[in-house]
Amino acid sequence: MKFLKVLLIILLSNLLLAEHPKRILFVGNSYLYYNDSVHNHVKRMLIEHYEDEDIITKSATIGGSRLHNHNIDHLLDYNNLQLKQQIDLLIMQGGSKEVTTPKSRSKFTKTAIDYSRKAQKLGIKTALYMTHAYLDNDPRYEPNLIKKIELAYYDAGKKSKSAVIPVGIAYEMAYKERPNIKLHHPDGTHPGLLGTYLGSCVVFAAITGSSPEGLEYNYLNQISKEDLVFLQKIAWEAYLKHKKQYN
Repeated sequence: MKFLKVLLIILLSNLLLAEHPKRILFVGNSYLYYNDSVHNHVKRMLIEHYEDEDIITKSATIGGSRLHNHNIDHLLDYNNLQLKQQIDLLIMQGGSKEVTTPKSRSKFTKTAIDYSRKAQKLGIKTALYMTHAYLDNDPRYEPNLIKKIELAYYDAGKKSKSAVIPVGIAYEMAYKERPNIKLHHPDGTHPGLLGTYLGSCVVFAAITGSSPEGLEYNYLNQISKEDLVFLQKIAWEAYLKHKKQYN
């Protein structure tokens, strides 16, 4: 009986984002809005996958912000999003430096708990968009920053009962397999177009529970076939690796 109960909990956790949300809000900063914004790419992928033109994605971003800079009470009033119904899914992204110290990680976790509880009381599912690490040309670079990123997002995810979308893990895996791929903007911190596409594929996998492999969407032919196939594959592998670790 105990085994069945544990199995049920795991299955419910795995299916957290796999129910076809119709209205999704992304909250974060420039890591989301670069390159025509993650929410636009995810919307196009979901419409292709579900064959549902009624899917709506919204984005509330502040350049350079940390999660606590957002007025979540304002954003959880769907009228302020020009919607007629409440959102189904809230995806939150913290500032890139929020992971670097115990104090900032604690603040991020407390904010994630607070915002998630408010959303969940309204019947909204919640998720955290795990950021990627800096390249070494950014002055904030430090080796193995991904470990601090994982620590921050997995801790906040578990304590806030939110799913974690492992975008940062996907970046690491992609660079390991293809070191010369350009996922970052030349500034070493923001995503380039390929990074945004990879992040969007990871979000797609987390929402649908399905691989993005085979999706035709390539942002107006801006993504080559070779990069398309590679990034879709990496996104799915990162999602599977994350599920094994996180659950």
